[in-house]
Amino acid sequence: MFQEGIIADSIDYLVTHYQERPDLDALAARAGYEPAHFQKMFKSHVGISPKRLVQYMHARHARELLADGRSTLDAALTAGLSGNGRLHDLFVSCEGVTPGEIKNRGEGLRIAYGFYPTILGEVMIGKTARGVCWLGFLVDQKRDESLRRLRAHWPLADLAHDQEAVRPESEALIRIWRGQGDAGRRLKLDLYGTNFQIQVWQALLRIPCGETVTYQDIARGLGRPKSSRAVGGAVGANPVSLLIPCHRVIRSTGIIDNYGWGSPRKKLILGMEGEVF
Repeated sequence: MFQEGIIADSIDYLVTHYQERPDLDALAARAGYEPAHFQKMFKSHVGISPKRLVQYMHARHARELLADGRSTLDAALTAGLSGNGRLHDLFVSCEGVTPGEIKNRGEGLRIAYGFYPTILGEVMIGKTARGVCWLGFLVDQKRDESLRRLRAHWPLADLAHDQEAVRPESEALIRIWRGQGDAGRRLKLDLYGTNFQIQVWQALLRIPCGETVTYQDIARGLGRPKSSRAVGGAVGANPVSLLIPCHRVIRSTGIIDNYGWGSPRKKLILGMEGEVF
């Protein structure tokens, strides 16, 4: 297994077992390395040590990111950022499927999918001829749940496991997450959702890396201040995790939950964004 696969597997293990606070020796032995070498390799790929990452998953509280009392989304909509904080919507473009395709739930549509190791754990990417239509993580270190959810989202589509077909999107994924995408060659997303859901997803693209907003922030930004619950439903229905950063939306109390791939994964991603970027 390549180092990227070892790191992804270790991350997925931490997501599943972080409450047990696995120590460096145990993680290194599991990966088949001496502790010092594993620590160096982990930090080289992830940017922080395993211990630091576990600490963030336990202690990081997203309320800190809302402490200034203003809407990061409002700032993003009016100003825009540069450098590592550049917004996802510089690097991706969204296309909605046709009404007929929504009605037919993918009948006659081919979706290629594959699994790819990343510093956030292994991801599953699905794409149509128009662009990426699915991005999910492992659940309990297993691929089955992500594949089941893809089938539920597009029940009549022809699904084909094809690693090579999704390789370009896989390689662009972490660059975009880091704010290092290519604005001249935007990654296309092929989205299946209602008009309101797509409006919410487009708003999520404007949330800077390392920041969080509340459901109320997004509702106000869309001119629908009383629609926080509907916004929450749209956020939860996001089919392209990470690229559409729904993990950056939290409750106004600062509680980190309501993430389709589990609150530990959400804590891990927010912790890395806060520490590395």
